[in-house]
Amino acid sequence: MNLKALQHLLYGLYLINSFGFRLRKTNDIAEKKKLRIAYAKAQLSALNIKVTIENPDKLPANGQYLLVSNHRSIIDPPIIELALESTDIFGLWISKKELYNSLFFGLFVRNGGSVLLDREQSGMSGFFSDVKKGVSEGSSIFIFPEGTRNKTDKPLSEFKDGSRIIALKNRLPILPIYIKTNAGDILKQAIKDDKVEREVSVVFGDLLDYKSRDNLEEKYREIFEI
Repeated sequence: MNLKALQHLLYGLYLINSFGFRLRKTNDIAEKKKLRIAYAKAQLSALNIKVTIENPDKLPANGQYLLVSNHRSIIDPPIIELALESTDIFGLWISKKELYNSLFFGLFVRNGGSVLLDREQSGMSGFFSDVKKGVSEGSSIFIFPEGTRNKTDKPLSEFKDGSRIIALKNRLPILPIYIKTNAGDILKQAIKDDKVEREVSVVFGDLLDYKSRDNLEEKYREIFEI
């Protein structure tokens, strides 16, 4: 790790824990949204990364959804937060146990608005109960259906089961979002040289009916021509 990478790591650690403490002090959805956007702006600004939306006309102004997105980088959540900045949409992130316990991300994840997914548990009733509670309180649900970061050379990896069930159980329309630019590559470039402004392009798809029986991965690939 070179000096520039170390500087970004330390600043990122400071930012995410600083905002994690601030998020812990409020349960207000609107305030949490503001803080998450402020964090996203600070983090991406430090990396000199700009987020653009190719088709803002497809972006709903409000409502509750199951937002599904591809996942290639640790900066994908901030990218999505900024893509939704102009809306009233606030979502709970589906987060793995590893993130809850992470020294780097834990404080932010636990307090920023999330639902713990522990695949080691024998049952999923607790998880679905937490999701239902969040939706009843006015939140959307944000999920990366690939389950983990896609580190292959393919634009999309296989979707895990469960996303469709979340939408169906909670009657949530599905909002597909595609981070068109490989944010993983952009992040690596930015860490090496943050003097150059880099751009990440985001595309929104048409809403999908939660009652549809279409295969979600196949539909996602069709919408974004992957």
